Amino acid sequence: MSKKLIAFYSRADENYVSGTLKYLDVGNTEVAAGIIKDITDADIFKIEQVQPYDKSYNKCIAQAQADQKRDARPELKAYPESIDDYNIIYLGFPNYWSTMPMAVFTFLEHFDFSSKVIKPFCTHEGSGLGRSERDIKKLCPNADVKKGIAIYGSSVLRSKKDIEKWIEED
Repeated sequence: MSKKLIAFYSRADENYVSGTLKYLDVGNTEVAAGIIKDITDADIFKIEQVQPYDKSYNKCIAQAQADQKRDARPELKAYPESIDDYNIIYLGFPNYWSTMPMAVFTFLEHFDFSSKVIKPFCTHEGSGLGRSERDIKKLCPNADVKKGIAIYGSSVLRSKKDIEKWIEED
């Protein structure tokens, strides 16, 4: 039996949901990660920046875009001790400017994902996975990066059946 890890980046606070700004106590990607945990019983790890983005949505997206433009690698609060025992990594993130938040790049560059299966999942409000799958393949060339799932953040609470189907693929 293969050991599984859910590694995800999520942001609560003010978010864009169904065309309006809304305050979330728990970020949409964290909700999706919880659904995956319930289905798979995988271990779970939240990717968090030492310096989080602003609680205001508009300030957050400006900060995230500036980080992306300068190809930043934000410092993370912590890392799993090791990923050696994991065969499958469910990698979750919100879509920021057509890819993953730069903190996820930091996380991916910290470990050797050779021989690991990476199954990306993202939350978004219309932009899907963007180029994130391609970016993961570039950062983890020796991993088996499977087709990801893009979940509308506004419907994440109704996404269990879609997530179950995606988990069963491959």
